Amino acid sequence: MKPLENVKVLDFTRVLAGPTCTRILAELGADVTKVEPPAGDIGRIAAPRVEGQSAYYLQMNGGKKNISLDLNWPEAREVVLELCTKADVIVENFRPGTMKTFGLDYKTVVMKNPKVVYVSMSGYGQDNPWSTRPAFAPTVQAESGATRTQLDHFGDTLEKPTTDWASHADVYTGLQGAIAVLAGLNQRNASEKGVHADVSMMATMLAVNERLHAQINELDAEGEPLALGAPESPIFELADGALVTIAAPPISPVVFLRYTGMMGRNDLQLDERFTTPELRRENIKALLAEVQGWMRTFRSFEELEYQVSGAGGLAVGKVRTSAEVLTTEWAEADQPTYTVLVGNQEIRLPKGPWKFNGQDTGALSPAARQGKHNHEVLAALGFDESTIREWEERRILAGTPD
Repeated sequence: MKPLENVKVLDFTRVLAGPTCTRILAELGADVTKVEPPAGDIGRIAAPRVEGQSAYYLQMNGGKKNISLDLNWPEAREVVLELCTKADVIVENFRPGTMKTFGLDYKTVVMKNPKVVYVSMSGYGQDNPWSTRPAFAPTVQAESGATRTQLDHFGDTLEKPTTDWASHADVYTGLQGAIAVLAGLNQRNASEKGVHADVSMMATMLAVNERLHAQINELDAEGEPLALGAPESPIFELADGALVTIAAPPISPVVFLRYTGMMGRNDLQLDERFTTPELRRENIKALLAEVQGWMRTFRSFEELEYQVSGAGGLAVGKVRTSAEVLTTEWAEADQPTYTVLVGNQEIRLPKGPWKFNGQDTGALSPAARQGKHNHEVLAALGFDESTIREWEERRILAGTPD
């Protein structure tokens, strides 16, 4: 039995933050039913495509049932409200106020389902002056200080300012949403009462910033290369062209001694350019050039790792592509992906990172086509086939059910 196999989740999410949360719940065993509008989750149009389906959507929505209804019809709202009364968990990531327009907000649902755990994810939160602002990961990352930190970190190594390619604000908020679900379920089990969790991308980006204490309190970094253009984990090139990084800044007093020791270059400790953290910061390019020259004496990553991890006591990693990771002995042993058949093509997708008693959570079923489970879900609610067919003809229901 998976940890959440007895939990029913109703999923009103799209694109990334919400689907990340509900995919986690599905991986943990929850029975997740995604409610999709006729226009479809816009994640379905993302490239690349596999047999006509978005691989992005496939990754984020595996393991979920799918119904597609037009909530502008009162019949559809009645169906979904009935599903809400049977759900343990409801997750939505619409702009605040949207669920209320359909009579599916927490205050309405909790009247019919007092034990429901209702999680709302949004850009800036449910009830504040910024609540109605449109929010996407790049804009929230900019507003929260994350982009500024990134630009300061790279300093003059960037030809022009650019935002991070990864949707950190969405993914981290999805993780925090899953935590809120688990906390809410535990509270419900203890009190017999439901809860409404408000999880914002903005607050999430502050919460996951491990350097926030220094940034908002203007603390002295005492020689550490924080947000001052010096690389915290520099990247070097070996003789065979492989790129590697060492997870420690050579400016730091203790780490500088480890660098010079493993390089056999105690003379650098006496070099007037490097005698203090401030001077090492000022002459960082010269210092990294010294280390880079040493790095090119290694013919392979394995040789370097033996020296750095052994003599230096530092962690070193090879810069790999995601595809290259899956060819390693670690991936062979850990099996971090699973394979699904999409049409006539097999694709690999990531598993959840957990193991329970040595067992991972396994493969998810392929992401369902829009409306695939319309008949199944409505029949379980007691609607007969003729009614379901009529609703299809009237376009109250959408998608391509089997």
